[in-house]
Amino acid sequence: MCLGMGLAYMGAFVAPEPHHLPVAVVGAGPEAKVFAQTVKDKAGDALDVRTLDSRPAAVEQLQSRDIDGAYVLSAKSPELIVATAGSDMSAITAEKIFTPVATQQGVPLKVTDVTPTVSDDPTGQGLFFLLVALSIGSYASVAVVGAAGSALSMRTRAALVVGVSGVVSLVGAALAGPVFHLAHHGLWGMWAMSWLYSAGILFIGVGLHTFLKRWTTLALMVLFVMLNFTSSGGLYRPELQNGFFGTLHAFWNGAGFVEGSRSLLYFGGHDLARNVWTLAVWLVVGLAVMGLAALTERRRGAVEAEAEPRQHAPHSATSAPARSTESAQEEAAEEEMEETVAV
Repeated sequence: MCLGMGLAYMGAFVAPEPHHLPVAVVGAGPEAKVFAQTVKDKAGDALDVRTLDSRPAAVEQLQSRDIDGAYVLSAKSPELIVATAGSDMSAITAEKIFTPVATQQGVPLKVTDVTPTVSDDPTGQGLFFLLVALSIGSYASVAVVGAAGSALSMRTRAALVVGVSGVVSLVGAALAGPVFHLAHHGLWGMWAMSWLYSAGILFIGVGLHTFLKRWTTLALMVLFVMLNFTSSGGLYRPELQNGFFGTLHAFWNGAGFVEGSRSLLYFGGHDLARNVWTLAVWLVVGLAVMGLAALTERRRGAVEAEAEPRQHAPHSATSAPARSTESAQEEAAEEEMEETVAV
């Protein structure tokens, strides 16, 4: 865990650098194209530079999240347009890139934020920490439902998953709404995405417990902490990370929740459907893992039922099963204790 957390967090967050950060130069005529090409040549692979004819076109692309910054050419008052609700760090990076350009012209750079975050979440990172809370509530519950509920039928465990994920999602909605006021609207949508996210983790975890037993906690830490938090885009968007975490951002469930929440709260639902589908696919994967676990447990039970009559001689028919039952109970108790300590 120490090595994995160190590699994941430090690899994702220690040295953020732009990689094909999408920006625009706003201006008409050949001057804008020459300026854009000059910026591109100096930046190399750090920037993906395009030209736009008008400021309204730049605002539209910012609000559709196609670019992270737009530099409006002007000899007297150049302007940088950003949307900090999409990513505060991406907006800061764009400002660091274009401020020296204006300085070389000997004029101050005006920065305009066309889509700011709510005043209760000035950095826009509250959604990331909400993701952390939902994740911990979900994967920690797996140890209880998976271990303590191992004697229950898979159908009963599935019902418990639905109930527990519902409680976790309500806690998440309360944190996002009345407690910290991250969501000034769309709270029911936040609750629905929280439930999809939590249920996906719980179904996957409880299903994996059938196969991994005491190693389930470590597996969930890898899936939903080491790889999940680092690729969610909550602190740094993929354009500021290396290719590994940027690739995970395209389909991992944490990114689906964070980007879906941003879309719902700040960008009028743009690209919301794709992020909801990401969460839904993870839920389907969880249901598939649970189904496979149910089949595996059924086969194990059938094999044990067939093997049991051959394991006991006639003279020990009463004493051997008692010892077997006692041993199984002790093993289950030890396993449950180890998982609880791990969490």
